Amino acid sequence: MRIAVLSDIHSNLVALDAVLAAAGPVDGVWHLGDVVGYGPDPNGVVGRLREVGAVGVRGNHDAAAVGGSEIEWFNPDARRAMEWTRGVLAPDARDWLEALPERRTESGIELVHGSPRQPIWEYVMSAASAGANLERLGTAIGLHGHTHVPVAWLSVGGDVQLLRGGDGDTLELGDRRALVNPGSVGQPRDGDPTAAFLILDPKAGLIEWHRAAYDVAAVQAAMRAAGLPPSLANRLSRGV
Repeated sequence: MRIAVLSDIHSNLVALDAVLAAAGPVDGVWHLGDVVGYGPDPNGVVGRLREVGAVGVRGNHDAAAVGGSEIEWFNPDARRAMEWTRGVLAPDARDWLEALPERRTESGIELVHGSPRQPIWEYVMSAASAGANLERLGTAIGLHGHTHVPVAWLSVGGDVQLLRGGDGDTLELGDRRALVNPGSVGQPRDGDPTAAFLILDPKAGLIEWHRAAYDVAAVQAAMRAAGLPPSLANRLSRGV
């Protein structure tokens, strides 16, 4: 069984299409939220996810896009991009985003955007935070996004270990509890501008991280044409 796991697409349809092509034939597509925000094509991204039958959860940008107060916590550039997103979001895309749950379980694996204990907002970026969330996790494996960095937090003999996921890296989970992050499709922040995703075999407990190159310049041009903040376009070249 092969599941493509995607997160933080952020209205970047070019990157999403590159990831779907790189993933090849899969048995399902799971997304971990922040489908929209920052990028130039929220309707296209929602449309593509609907087309491939993706299932997933709501991120803080998705909640803000449908009128949530989350926008009040955004920095000025993120807020400006979200206000633009709200203005162009089609009714059917809005309805699809609004229907996303904050958490869901698929094949015995918990899906959230931020963390098991705070599914919308918490950034899991330390061993202490990861340990607390591993204890809170209702399943052996949890998938989350939000940080835009591909990693796994593993519970090993009472300790929490961090594993960074590079292109082609694999992880056999065995009987270990784990929180796994695929990284970001549409706005990576690990210093690599290529789109990040992972392939999961839930039955075998096997994870493979992957990267897919895409036409960054074309997305940057679309963002500038839409009047989105230049900083959001520029960072795509650096993966930060």
